[in-house]
Amino acid sequence: MSKQERAARTRNALIHSAAELFERHGYVKASLDEISSGAGVSRGALHFHFANKAAVADAVETAAAHSLRRAADDAGLVRVNALQALVNLSHALAHLLHGEVVVRAGFRLNCETGLHTDLSLRRQWQRCVQRLVAQAAREKVLATGVPQERFVATVVAATTGFEVLSRSDTNWLSHYSLTGFWQLLLPAVAAQRILGGLDPSGTDSACAGTPGIPGQLTPTRDARSH
Repeated sequence: MSKQERAARTRNALIHSAAELFERHGYVKASLDEISSGAGVSRGALHFHFANKAAVADAVETAAAHSLRRAADDAGLVRVNALQALVNLSHALAHLLHGEVVVRAGFRLNCETGLHTDLSLRRQWQRCVQRLVAQAAREKVLATGVPQERFVATVVAATTGFEVLSRSDTNWLSHYSLTGFWQLLLPAVAAQRILGGLDPSGTDSACAGTPGIPGQLTPTRDARSH
């Protein structure tokens, strides 16, 4: 392993350790000694990569932003209409928040501490939604008269709410919860001609976080019984 590879591995271990501690104890209570210990390196090794705790937090937020951009890029590679791509991307974000501590901690730090003033993860998410809704309008897959700004606001508010509520109850970020949201919303915003072909549970296998969730727009008897 080269020196550069070792350095990258150490830096990533520090970011992951910091994310776990920020999520568990909050930014203020997490110490640099705990962060370095969690990464299995010395305090000196930590300071080789980061000047202080704020710099570590900045790196956690930046890593979360990178994961969100990558998810948005991946959503654009799937050959579906923009409305389905938005559904897929929302599931991908929920999957990241549910499964990746760095993404969870990055969102929480960014929204609560304001340390990283040059980056707003929620604004970045809003821009992703705006871009796909505008593309859906160009593709004429939105129902006639759907106001784009209101649609964007609904999606951003709901998904942001899921992220906040999931901090005390992870079920809010379940595949089932998000599928239910889209089952309610899609009939109100999608053009009738494409409605039957939309899958509120997401069509990208990378988005599927929980097996056995019904994909049809009208919940089945089993889905309603949950």
